[in-house]
Amino acid sequence: MSPDRDNWCQAPDVAPLRVRWLGRVPYREALAVQQSLFEHGAGQHLLLLEHPHVFTYGRTADLANNLTCEPAAVGAELVAAKRGGDITYHGPGQLVGYPILNVENSLGASGHVCGVEGLVIDALAELGLDNAGRVPGFAGVWLDAGTDRERKICAIGVRLRRGRTMHGFALNVATDMTYMREHIVPCGIGDKPVTSLAEEGLDVTLEQVADIVARLAADRWANGALERQDVAWAHATDGRDLSAFSRGEGPGEQVKLVSSRATARMEAAGVTDGLSIETRKPDWLRPKVEIGPEVLELKKTIRSLDLVTVCEDAGCPNLSDCWSDGTATFMVLGERCTRACGFCLVDTSKPLAPAADEPARVAEAIDRMGLDHAVLTMVARDDLADGGMAHVAACVEAIRLRRPQARIETLISDAKGDDAALDLLFAARPDVMNHNVETVARLQRAVRPSAGYARSLGVLARAKAAGLTTKTGFMAGLGESDDEIVGLLADLADLGVDIVTIGQYLRPTSHHLPIARYAEPAEFDRWKRVGEGFGIGHVEASPLTRSSYHAKSAADAVTPVRVT
Repeated sequence: MSPDRDNWCQAPDVAPLRVRWLGRVPYREALAVQQSLFEHGAGQHLLLLEHPHVFTYGRTADLANNLTCEPAAVGAELVAAKRGGDITYHGPGQLVGYPILNVENSLGASGHVCGVEGLVIDALAELGLDNAGRVPGFAGVWLDAGTDRERKICAIGVRLRRGRTMHGFALNVATDMTYMREHIVPCGIGDKPVTSLAEEGLDVTLEQVADIVARLAADRWANGALERQDVAWAHATDGRDLSAFSRGEGPGEQVKLVSSRATARMEAAGVTDGLSIETRKPDWLRPKVEIGPEVLELKKTIRSLDLVTVCEDAGCPNLSDCWSDGTATFMVLGERCTRACGFCLVDTSKPLAPAADEPARVAEAIDRMGLDHAVLTMVARDDLADGGMAHVAACVEAIRLRRPQARIETLISDAKGDDAALDLLFAARPDVMNHNVETVARLQRAVRPSAGYARSLGVLARAKAAGLTTKTGFMAGLGESDDEIVGLLADLADLGVDIVTIGQYLRPTSHHLPIARYAEPAEFDRWKRVGEGFGIGHVEASPLTRSSYHAKSAADAVTPVRVT
């Protein structure tokens, strides 16, 4: 075996390598996910993706000389990265890989770089490029090294701290090389050209290259133990499977979920069968409904203040259980959502402007009810510049003023991944910050086409970085496999998520996604054990569990009592 084909990072008896194809992900979102896996995780991960146009630079970058354009003028971002190296480019047609690994400190950053180079060199050899190798003194992978024709095909930059790594490689597959030849001096190396697989005459897709890289990475870093999940590789590029708001069309008439589109997305994700809506529910999915005086009194309070609860609007099966305990989840920003997820009963017609007095009314209701744990959720408000985050923050602040002893949990939309919008809420410091991932990676586009797996992980990662207690939830019964659920729990644990809820998907109407199967109660018990075994602080799992079910006791398990 040649020096270019060594296994620098391989170690015996290591955990599976969890490979995720995440699709096209903005750099900042991927960085947040990387950082959280790096800081909080212990598992072995390889994130594979492509970025929209972006220039990134390391600590020693010479931007004055090596950035030769105005990034915004060429449709690119400029982002600082905590890594070595100068400026580089990421964009469509480039396979980016971020290995978040445990390595021996004795290996050193240079040894890990050598291992990543070896992975790419092996992959290129399998693709038919036997002329890939290293150039002494320069990180990355080169073709025809040591000759007057040497050219760079893959950039590499890593960070190693306390035996854990992040950042990785960017392999040019079918990249627009204009960005590297005319807009920057790639990696600060002005006298050496760059190239791509396409320019070398290889007609291969990102998916084909990712398949090879994933397999070889598992061989190199996990003794062949590969656990892989992919988001959708292809979907409608014109956005016709999205809601009007997600297509950028702005307010309009009521958005209807079109069954044929939803069915097509599910079929593309490999789910072709489902239970008829007439199928009788198992006994364990038949909640006891007892409308006692506590429920009636709570309903009276909510109506008198003209408030909305997700308990009613989303048809929660636990309404009487929670309301009889004096607990409710308030839905702010109205009752009309700007998205059209395939599982949700909430109305999707044109929303109204946020009510300025809603924070005060919510705070009064919570004070009247004497709640010690208040839950706020929201509809998606893609029509608002900040996604509604300032309004949710105002509700948090109003509750704190009216009932300072109450612990506050917020269940939010993704705000389209906007850092500034999310920071508006994070600054209000909710005691629990909840954002649901909803389903496994493979089914994201089919189940909630206006959202995404990487974006949801990014929201949770940024909340964790802000020092908040983080919570998420997902549904079983949409067509996912047990292995996918276990892999999802591993991702959430290594991201540092504190609380996870798992419940059975129940089809609201015949216009919504069908139920693939009913999961047995024993399966939920096992998923709870698996998740907590991975290190998640508390997993609430049962057929009837919903995001806010037993929210107080779940928070009690992972957060300290608030001192006011």
